[in-house]
Amino acid sequence: MPDSMVPPSPPAAPRGTWQTLKSLAPYLWPKGETGLRVRVVAALALLLAAKVANILVPMAYARAVDALTPHVGQGAATAGAIMAVPVALVVGYGLLRIASSAFGELRDAVFTKVQARAGRRIALQVFTHMHALSLRFHLDRQTGGLSRVIERGTRGINFVLDFMLFNIIPTIVEILLVAVILWRMFSFSFAAVTLGTIALYVAFTLVFTNWRLQFRRKMNETDQEANTRAIDSLLNYETVKYFGNERHEERRYDASLSRYEQSYIQSEVSLNWLNIGQAAIIAIGLTAVMLMAAQGVARGTMTVGDFVLVNTYLIQLYLPLNFLGFVYREMKQGLVDMEAMFTLMREAREVSDRPGAPALPPGRGEVRFEDVRFGYGRNREILHGVSFTVPPGRMLAIVGPTGAGKSTISRLMFRFYDVWDGRVMIDGADIRDVTQESVRAAIGVVPQDTVLFNDTIAYNIAYGRPGASQEEIEQAARLAQVHDFVMRLPEGYQTRVGERGLKLSGGEKQRVAIARTILKDPRILILDEATSALDTRTEQEIQSALRGVARGRTTLVIAHRLSTVVEADEIIVLADGRIAERGTHAQLVAAEGIYAGMWRRQAQAVALAEAAAATREDAAPVPSPG
Repeated sequence: MPDSMVPPSPPAAPRGTWQTLKSLAPYLWPKGETGLRVRVVAALALLLAAKVANILVPMAYARAVDALTPHVGQGAATAGAIMAVPVALVVGYGLLRIASSAFGELRDAVFTKVQARAGRRIALQVFTHMHALSLRFHLDRQTGGLSRVIERGTRGINFVLDFMLFNIIPTIVEILLVAVILWRMFSFSFAAVTLGTIALYVAFTLVFTNWRLQFRRKMNETDQEANTRAIDSLLNYETVKYFGNERHEERRYDASLSRYEQSYIQSEVSLNWLNIGQAAIIAIGLTAVMLMAAQGVARGTMTVGDFVLVNTYLIQLYLPLNFLGFVYREMKQGLVDMEAMFTLMREAREVSDRPGAPALPPGRGEVRFEDVRFGYGRNREILHGVSFTVPPGRMLAIVGPTGAGKSTISRLMFRFYDVWDGRVMIDGADIRDVTQESVRAAIGVVPQDTVLFNDTIAYNIAYGRPGASQEEIEQAARLAQVHDFVMRLPEGYQTRVGERGLKLSGGEKQRVAIARTILKDPRILILDEATSALDTRTEQEIQSALRGVARGRTTLVIAHRLSTVVEADEIIVLADGRIAERGTHAQLVAAEGIYAGMWRRQAQAVALAEAAAATREDAAPVPSPG
């Protein structure tokens, strides 16, 4: 089996927290972005300044208390003489609190651009990578779930940056500094009790939060499931209405919401128990340290200001720890969401350009398939040695029963997949040896199911060549015979077409697709069942427009209705992935083979339809005069 026949490798395995953070690091210290690097350094400096000011705040407060305490009850004259020192300390206390807050806010202001740029660059890279992945990947993926992964991953980055860099790490540093201060100022027992309480608090929080994560995971899974079902149902709005399945869709959606509700309740109730445990640990630790400080004051080894200092330090430390469970849970989930997004970025490209691949050389659009073999799976070969040549400017029609491999040929030309064996050539170049971008630029397609963007008619036509002028857009519309229709609309070319173009009829959408392809001006044109979903009258009008587009271009027509291919220079009949017949329309009809049988059956079907229509007209009541 050739290498290209081997199915794509399975998705990359999830990595650990450290590896995920390493994946994020380059975005926080971007190459060639000196301004952003300066911001990172400045943010760290402001962070340090904020923590120093925060540690000095309780000291200023305690010394002010000490300065005031000995003088309580003294005369007004004496009190007036000594008030200068406490006022200075109180003012210093206020300035330190302002500095702590201001440095923290300035840190956020400076770092915001780095954080926003990192999120933007990662989201753009994921988006770009998604477009670079194979058609197989996107056929297997659910769009709603995929968008949710990217959305949550980007949000996870912001959360991890906010809380890890500016909350968890600084809080750990502050805890250690406060422990050292308490040890040096008072005794080791104060530091030991403080650290012991915090260690118990952290251990309880992490263990309990890890247990709670199962509910959070269920919440995310059911949320993603509900979102996917909602998007899938709304995208298929018409199908839901055709079968009257609104209640069925509601039941499916509500089933997902019900599972989400149960997980949400479990998550919230367990959070309440976590908060109770945290509050109990903090209260016990705080009480123990306060009793030790009170004994010190009673013995005369500590002042009232020291008592206040210890109390203030502990409260100051415990306040950020109150959010530890939330922060840890959200950070862990943020890391999981980030890893899910980074896993998408590591998804291997099934079809990729060779290193240094050149662009497709200029040419007139000759297409050649040389003994092409291909399948969508190891045990599902679709094309078995297909060979044909389409000279420049000529038209080749490909017909055959459903599943014969007709549309597979157009997918191989666009290089959505690589052939297992053989070659696909355009103007003498194997398309595997040139860039995908240049191959796709040389080919235009009008598909059977035209999907338009939820934007204006002008935007959808201009999608064939972004940046085209209004005059060029209108000229393409005239050639596609859609200009007059557009001009009759109240908003003209600024009319919005709705989700997937649902506000337009099938024929109108096809004309917009033709105009889009005309504007692209490709050397090769593929008409993939371009009129099979249209009525006979609309089909004839579209065929007239298509003949104008195909003139002078190499054209491949993939068709089910044989009436659309009678003018082709050559017709090949595919059956079971092989070319069963080839020739002109007249030659194939005369050969009395597969094509001739298909032609007779379709002619009979058309005759029966016309006869039925005539019968209905004859049976219609004649309106009475007057």
